[in-house]
Amino acid sequence: MKNLILRRSAERGHAQHGWLDSHHTFSFADYYDPRWMGFRSLRVINDDVIQPGMGFGLHPHRDMEIITYILRGRLEHQDSMGNRRVISTGDVQYMAAGTGIRHSEMNPSSDEAVHLLQIWIVPERRGFEPRYAERSMADAAGGRLHLVTSHTGREDSLAIHQDADLWIGRLQPGDAVTHRLAQDRHGWLHVAEGAIRLNGERLEAGDAAAITGPEDLALGAESASQVLLFDLA
Repeated sequence: MKNLILRRSAERGHAQHGWLDSHHTFSFADYYDPRWMGFRSLRVINDDVIQPGMGFGLHPHRDMEIITYILRGRLEHQDSMGNRRVISTGDVQYMAAGTGIRHSEMNPSSDEAVHLLQIWIVPERRGFEPRYAERSMADAAGGRLHLVTSHTGREDSLAIHQDADLWIGRLQPGDAVTHRLAQDRHGWLHVAEGAIRLNGERLEAGDAAAITGPEDLALGAESASQVLLFDLA
């Protein structure tokens, strides 16, 4: 495929803190690689496993679009906007940090780790009013891509402060989906679980690929898989 860059799982940054096992697709915290500071407006994809009863205490954020997707388990969220929620497997949480928020993220389980992806997207400008929203993908139909975020909130997606479409798909072996990446658009495909082929290129859990449009993307699942596809300005 033309204009394709692969980012293999084993090449990511890795931090093992005992209570937290985290893989960083892009530079984050103590992991720094000038080649991987982000991709377009996509700044962070952290693949985190948090042990029972552990998590991140109250801490601040500002001027960042923060999306959390629960792959397995539960996460308790509290923030300075007054939200107190427990999100579970298949839930997508969106928080616009904007002018500033404080929040905590804890695993409320006594015996089950939580596995999640946390995604940061740089907003189109600074100083937005903080806001919070959720969407559940737990009962979403398999074998297709679902639009989860967009700039305008089209197709019942979560409206965010950036021209960044996020599509999520759960695929079974033999499932095939396509996506048209238009001229002047940029795609980032992250394989959360399983193994797929992207236009013939095999990608496994934790692998990712950057693609510059125009390009027709064809995804075929080799095993039970979850993929996140970002379509970015």
